[in-house]
Amino acid sequence: MPSPIPANIEQPDSGTWTLSGHWTVSGMGPMPRRLEKLACRAGEVDLDGSRLAGIDSAGVWVLSRWLAERGASANLTGWPPRFKALMELVGQREARVPVAVARPSLPASIGRSTLDGAGQSIALIAFVGEVAVTGAALALEPGRIRWRTVLRNIQVSGFEALPIVGLTSFLLGIVVAYQGADQLRHYGANIFVVDLVGYAMLREFAPLISAIIIAGRSGSAYAAQIGTMVVTEEVDAMRTIDIDPIELLVLPKILALAIALPLLTVFADITGVLGGMVTARSQLDIGFTEFIDRFGTDMQGSTLMVGLGKSLVFSFVIALIGCFQGFRARESADSVGRQTTLSVVQSIFLVIVADALFSVAFSLADL
Repeated sequence: MPSPIPANIEQPDSGTWTLSGHWTVSGMGPMPRRLEKLACRAGEVDLDGSRLAGIDSAGVWVLSRWLAERGASANLTGWPPRFKALMELVGQREARVPVAVARPSLPASIGRSTLDGAGQSIALIAFVGEVAVTGAALALEPGRIRWRTVLRNIQVSGFEALPIVGLTSFLLGIVVAYQGADQLRHYGANIFVVDLVGYAMLREFAPLISAIIIAGRSGSAYAAQIGTMVVTEEVDAMRTIDIDPIELLVLPKILALAIALPLLTVFADITGVLGGMVTARSQLDIGFTEFIDRFGTDMQGSTLMVGLGKSLVFSFVIALIGCFQGFRARESADSVGRQTTLSVVQSIFLVIVADALFSVAFSLADL
């Protein structure tokens, strides 16, 4: 196949620009860079295309950009009809000027955020109501509970989270005991580090740190799983064949987390106290036996039950928020990621809010 004639442009004394050769992808060669150095007057410019051997959309685009940058328009003379039609087609398209989007005012932004938050709150309340109704119906027919799915969720959300929960709680117990030891040593009250570690871990830190880890680990997984099923229309397919997505996807997760999170909290209690024991032994010379004796004497069963009660409430919050945000995903992968992020942020925020409310309530009840 013969090589195309290189594109060329020249301006005789008459002032008309004459085009020749192939103004195509394979024939332009260095022509785009050459055009950048050529100047032409603004306004209408005569372009003679009688010697054109060929032109395609690439050549038309290069030529049109050269004219537009110099504020010129083309007057086509001697162009073959098919080349002229292509050039005129490009010339008919008006340059699209980006429309400047006005930034909303501060009151408008606050109002929009308020409306979005109110709408999401109403949707969450409706979702909780739907889950409650479905859960009540399932409680009347326990044979419909998918125990295999529940056990699988317990394994994923509970058993597989033991290492990270145990390590985090152990280190947190060390930190609490170390900070307490630094102060108690000055007053000769070394033994009270047992009370500090016991109450801090059993009532506050163990349930809270376990809930935060599960919110980031399992809550996000719930949102991503359900969101992906929404995007791939699997949830719609379930409804089509008369399978309730709440019963199949949500309730097993809530039940599994309600079992797994309190058990994780007990495990966090144990590892946190072990961390405190190690620090008490190394910093305050309190032996393990002495620590355990003091712990068994001062710690009451109500202290443990307070932490377990918190963890049970936290489990409902995490599971509901994760599933709720998953169902709010729309038909795009970006939406799944956004809702997954929202589920983690909202779960952790609501867990901390619930923990603060528990603290106020227990203080008023003198517990």
